[in-house]
Amino acid sequence: MSEPLVKVQVHDEAGTILLNRADKRNALSRELVAELDQAIEDLHLERRVRAVIITGAGTAFCAGLDLVEMHETAQLPSARTQWETDSLAYRDLLEKMLRFPKPLIAAVNGPAMAGGAGLVLACDIVVAAHEARFGLPEPMRGIAAAAVAPLLSFRVGAGPAAFLLTTAGVISAERAHHLNIYHELVDQHWCWARAKELAAHCAKCAPTALQLNKKMLNETIGEEMLRQLTSGAAMSASSRTTEAAVEGLKAFREKREPNWE
Repeated sequence: MSEPLVKVQVHDEAGTILLNRADKRNALSRELVAELDQAIEDLHLERRVRAVIITGAGTAFCAGLDLVEMHETAQLPSARTQWETDSLAYRDLLEKMLRFPKPLIAAVNGPAMAGGAGLVLACDIVVAAHEARFGLPEPMRGIAAAAVAPLLSFRVGAGPAAFLLTTAGVISAERAHHLNIYHELVDQHWCWARAKELAAHCAKCAPTALQLNKKMLNETIGEEMLRQLTSGAAMSASSRTTEAAVEGLKAFREKREPNWE
């Protein structure tokens, strides 16, 4: 049998979700998104778990949505419908994380790109390795980063969000730390351990109090952001139907620079 794309373990009061697709830099295939959604749901129901850590196998946290799967979808007659379904599934995952009643801690062991950056932004606490670059490079492949844009602006403000969204650049862990995307930087081999320490600290708090804090931040203060996630998902899906996306994904498969018209 093949390895599961997501592994779940419980250590004391902390649940750990491991994105387990190291050979693909933990890229978010449809199956992985579905398994991650289910893992979060399962740990919601696990009463002894007071905080949840999300991390990646291998040297990357998450490379973003699976561009190979996206390119293959482009060849299908039902591509537009499938892209809408995929975008909504990713939106629903981010919303589930934001509404999750327990603290979510990202242990960012390596680069967090595109959709993987969105997972980081949907967590409450972020511990990152010095190797953990951060970026929204989708426009380099002809795709809008609109699915993550509302959450990025909510976390860091419109100015830094505009810079990241319009340059499609990749920033260092130190720069991400400066922007408060990453809350702490540690050596890579201590990343999960520090997240576990923070989970233990969270477990000393009253669960209901933490739940209300998250609800106030993400659902009351962030009410408009939650609505904007739906618009972002629609824009992301639409961008995949453009000629730019066709060229960008083709260039990715052919390992060359895209030729924009």
